[in-house]
Amino acid sequence: MVEKTDLKKIFIKTYGCQMNVYDSDRIADVMAPSGYVRTEQLELADMVVLNTCHIREKASEKVYSELGRLANLKEHKKLEGKDFVVALAGCVAQAEGEEVRRRAPCVDIVVGPQTYHRLPYMVAEASTAKNLVLDIEFPTISKFDLMRSKLGSDNKDQSVSAYITVQEGCDRFCNFCVVPYTRGAEYSRPMVDILKEAKNLIDNGARELILLGQNVNAYHGVDIDGTEVGLEILINNLSKLGDLIRIRYTTSHPKDMSENLINAHGKIPQLMPFLHLPVQSGSDEILRLMNRQHTVKDYMKIIEKLRKVREDIVFSSDFIVGYPGETDADFRSTLKLIDSVKFGQAFSFKYSVRPGTPAADLPNQIPEELKKERLTELQDLIDKQQRNFNLNCVNLELPILFERESNEGSQISGRTPYMQWVNIPKNFENIGDIYNVVITEGYAKSLGGKIIKNKNKPTTNKEESRSQRVTL
Repeated sequence: MVEKTDLKKIFIKTYGCQMNVYDSDRIADVMAPSGYVRTEQLELADMVVLNTCHIREKASEKVYSELGRLANLKEHKKLEGKDFVVALAGCVAQAEGEEVRRRAPCVDIVVGPQTYHRLPYMVAEASTAKNLVLDIEFPTISKFDLMRSKLGSDNKDQSVSAYITVQEGCDRFCNFCVVPYTRGAEYSRPMVDILKEAKNLIDNGARELILLGQNVNAYHGVDIDGTEVGLEILINNLSKLGDLIRIRYTTSHPKDMSENLINAHGKIPQLMPFLHLPVQSGSDEILRLMNRQHTVKDYMKIIEKLRKVREDIVFSSDFIVGYPGETDADFRSTLKLIDSVKFGQAFSFKYSVRPGTPAADLPNQIPEELKKERLTELQDLIDKQQRNFNLNCVNLELPILFERESNEGSQISGRTPYMQWVNIPKNFENIGDIYNVVITEGYAKSLGGKIIKNKNKPTTNKEESRSQRVTL
């Protein structure tokens, strides 16, 4: 057992997706038995971990810029006679590997997203090693199998809305994406392990669970009897856990949207009527070049089926504009799809080359200025839809799960079933409770409202009724 006097501080900076947020929390968990406590003050840290993402443009350059600043801090601490361990983790670490040794000599450890459970041993090795300690393998045994005790530990700082990674990696190999190369093949955690972690999170205050995966609806974990089950079975079992009010999952691939999962949206009240379902383009030709393995018609059929089983469901999506070979007609087809579906929100990006992916070598790369013009037009349409969606919520009564207070304590904020933030003046409400709120204001990115008089008792998971249908 580590004495309090032996405690050290670890600073973790997280880049990118929610799965990296989850991984950063797990890194803190695995380092705790070695005497490391998490700090938000870099200057006080004995160890720093940059948990990186390789999806966005120039991700590596941003990381190396940060490492340059850390090199100065490390030198300063050395002059004071203090140790300072610098670890590079995540997808940039996986992609760069040995290159880090040349470009950032201040780095002591490079660890991939599948091997961070080995960090305590790597830190011990780094204390005596003269060279970079490198571990970017794809192990035959999952990191989750080796971290079961850590994932089951108490977390008294648990938030109301908590993440659980249930699946990692991707076998789809979209031509623009680095995930299969940095996260590896699809792996689904056993259902019993997920349920154990979920129960622990709920016991420590979580009321909403967000299931994470690079391709989460491809989940195919094993049940306790050894049979393979899909995401809908996992969600159904989670819905039976007491005090769990809401369930969400992200990110999904249209190709893996099974009939059973679609039907689960109509059968499981805790499964929220909001789904992030990336389409990337509204052009069949671009989808073919992307190797998305679905057509526009396939995507629209999924939307139609989901709306049939859950009429109030709202969609979010991802879009890439300026993919190599994208014509003006292809881009117009994307706008047509957006206009047809009417998304509650969406994420959109200009295509940027990812070295090592098939798309990087495609001809007909689109000029940067044209990509910028198209992105602006697409985002204007998405913003208009989101604004209309929020305005159409005005005067509706919606159940709000409150998650946080403002710094000064004058406001409390929570989310609707459709992932919109709602802010109201703080009165008697408590974090973790659901209250019925009449929406009084609709803004571009959020809502305002007021608690309904005579309905000020917080609801439970059994009391949360379906929301009134919102017109998009």
